[in-house]
This record gives sequence, structure tokens and C-alpha cells, in this order.
Amino acid sequence: MRSYVVGGAVRDALLGLPVKDHDHVVVGATPEQMIEAGFRAVGKDFPVFLHPKTHEEYALARTERKTAPGYHGFVFHAAPDVTLEQDLVRRDLTINAMAQGEDGVIVDPLGGRADLEARLFRHVSDAFAEDPVRILRVARFAARLPEFKVAGDTNVLMRQMVEAGEVDALVPERVWQELARGLMERQPSRMLLVLDECGALARLLPELDTQPHTLRVIDTAAQQDHPLEIRFAALMRDVGTAAVEAVSKRLKVPNECRDLALMTAREHGVLAQARTLDADALVTLFERSDAFRKSARFVQMLLTTRCHAKDTEHDPAGDWLLQALGAARGVDAGAVAARCDQRDRIAQAVHQARVEAVAAICNKV
Repeated sequence: MRSYVVGGAVRDALLGLPVKDHDHVVVGATPEQMIEAGFRAVGKDFPVFLHPKTHEEYALARTERKTAPGYHGFVFHAAPDVTLEQDLVRRDLTINAMAQGEDGVIVDPLGGRADLEARLFRHVSDAFAEDPVRILRVARFAARLPEFKVAGDTNVLMRQMVEAGEVDALVPERVWQELARGLMERQPSRMLLVLDECGALARLLPELDTQPHTLRVIDTAAQQDHPLEIRFAALMRDVGTAAVEAVSKRLKVPNECRDLALMTAREHGVLAQARTLDADALVTLFERSDAFRKSARFVQMLLTTRCHAKDTEHDPAGDWLLQALGAARGVDAGAVAARCDQRDRIAQAVHQARVEAVAAICNKV
């Protein structure tokens, strides 16, 4: 029984990047032997075990065979006679198909190290085409390692997969998961470009494009280390509210991402004219955006809009809006309501008090 560190941990170590997780492959063992050694079985589709002390994952070496379209239709075979090389050859990219033994020696039967040096994403075998999730993974890796290029034959294979309808079999939750992870990488624009080059973007996200402005905006959001909600809203700002609704429904986008994207798409034109708005229009904007209850989300909308500005370091309109919002939030709505003798006039009285507070700020600036 021999164990090896495999995949991303080996790749990232060779690239000099931080290694976050270690995945292990065990060769020459049975599930019973793993349990006897103190490992805890957790795998559902194939034998995976947790180390009794480190709790890292150890999977038995396995082969796989596709039996149906999409990415669920696979039959796995794990047995003591499955070799390390057989396990590695089922992986997606050569740079992810390396292993390191307990003696530190790197096993690289598929040329992963050479492709690391050449900065290439190259598929291991034609079996790559059996799993459409791999298209999304390559695009996400491109966002993480933007200096890498997709090998020409790999891009051809990905395009053939798209034309064969493989990506149409992807479930919305998995598409969103990979898209979200890609948006959180170093250069998200590379993800869009890779998906566009193979034709997958038009199938998965036809509402989007790869215009230079769109690419710059999502990279700006990444450079400023914004959370996912802002990155998604920045990506979707210019497509219109109907498109945001369509994408969010189709991909089952989380509510916090959807809501910020919708509000930003709806209000970005108003925000661009912020300094020309009178006090009543400003308070109406705050009310429409639910800024009194959810001021943090309103700030996120301003940060999203700032990603679209050419000068992302200074945003006088955003600063001004925050001052105005602060003045409006300073109004004691309860006290205003207590002074109002008719219940149906409370909302208007609070609105007017906020308008007066904002107007006072306007007169000082």
C-alpha cells in the first residue's frame, strides 16, 4: 500500500504558490485495509477515506468509464491492481496529473511539468470530452493562472464538446458554482475569454459578451478584492434587469448576488447623475434601494458602480451619496411618527423630514 499527493497540491507547489489542500491517492489497498488502518470512509460514488489525524482525503486509485451524457454518467472501478498511472490518466489536464510520493519524488507520466513550464493547459486524453464540467474548470484555471494559455488541440476538443451539446447537460447549480469560483480568482476576464473561444459562453451565458469594458470591470473588482456579490453585480450591470433576472433564475444564483445585481442594473443610470439630483430625488433613491434598512448593500452598489468608472480610486458621486444617506439616516423616524396626528401621513412625514435633512447637506456643499 503506497500513498501519493496528487493534483493541485503538486501543481501549486511546483509553481511556488500556496498549497491549500492535499489530495491523496492510495495504490494497492482495499477499503477494508483502509478502515483497519484507522481511516474513515466518506465516499459515496467511489472509495474515499479521511485520515484519522489530518482528516485529509485519501482516495483509492481508480479508473472510470462513461455510460451516459453529461457528467453524472460514470462507472468507477477501484481495486488494489489499479496503478497510479491508470489513476492519473483519467484526470483533466496534464498539470493536474502529477503525483508526489512519500519520498518526495514526482511522478509525471503525462508531461505535466513541461506544460507548467510552457504555461499551457493541455488535456490528458480524449476522455476529457466525457465530462463537460472540465470546460468550466479550464476556464476557472485560466482566471487563477492568467499567464497560461489553452493548448490549440484542447480548445478544438472543447469546441467539439460544445457543438455536441455536452454543456447543455450541465445542471445550473454546477454552472453557477464554477462561475462563482472563477469570478473570485485573480483575473476573472480570462474565464470569460476561454469560454467564449470554445463557444461555451454563448450557450451558458448568452446575455454576456467579452467586450473590453466588461473584461476590465470584472478584473477591477478582483483587483480591489471585492466579495462575490459585487463581482457578479459588476459583471451584470450593463445587461439590463431582464437579463439579470433571466440569468439568476436559470443558474439559481443566490439571493444576495441576484438582489445586488438587479439593483445595480436598475439604478446605475441614476447614480451617474447623482450630483444633479435634488434632495427629494435622493431620498426617493434611498427608499427605492431600501438603503435605510440595508445600508451595507447600498454601499456595495456604489462600490460596484465604481468598478465601472475609469478612475476607480476616487468617486466623488459615491462620497456625496454616502453623505446624503448619512443625513437622511440621522432623522429619528420614531419621533417624526409620534408627532404625526394621522397614521396614513406618517410615511410622507418621515420622507419629508429626510428630504429636509438631505437638503441641508446640499446647501452646505
